[in-house]
Amino acid sequence: MIPRSRLHRLYRLSRAPLRRRTKKGFTLLEILLVLGILGVLAAIVLIAVNPTKQLGDARSAHRTSSVREIENAMVQYIIDGNDLPGIPAVKAQARDICRDTITGLACTDAPVSGYDLDVLTPTYIVNIPIDPDETDTNITGYRIYQQGSFVKICSVREEDDCGA
Repeated sequence: MIPRSRLHRLYRLSRAPLRRRTKKGFTLLEILLVLGILGVLAAIVLIAVNPTKQLGDARSAHRTSSVREIENAMVQYIIDGNDLPGIPAVKAQARDICRDTITGLACTDAPVSGYDLDVLTPTYIVNIPIDPDETDTNITGYRIYQQGSFVKICSVREEDDCGA
């Protein structure tokens, strides 16, 4: 008969290879599963946030703010007893507003044929705002027209009927 202490030692030795076979860490399947779940969550977040729409909304808000800023500067200019002659009386004939750097005949004559608001700067407005998507170096992307006794500004990219 084998002594009890020896039996216990043999039993422990026979179990040792089983313990060595188990390794700590993640399997490839587990890692791929976690990456798949993270990918699905990232896609859901991108769809919910929709960065293209957010950027479009921000640009639209910028345009609205710029239109109000120009209109307020014109109102202040007119309140001070000044006049803005030559503004088209129909929205369909609205004229492009020139940038600060294009003034006088360079603004009003061809090829620009715009409307010069440099009389507003810097007293009534620091500079004439420019549309975020405007690529033409001569114009701002906004147009001016008169509606009754009110001088109005419209954005070409926001309103389809803003001039020709």
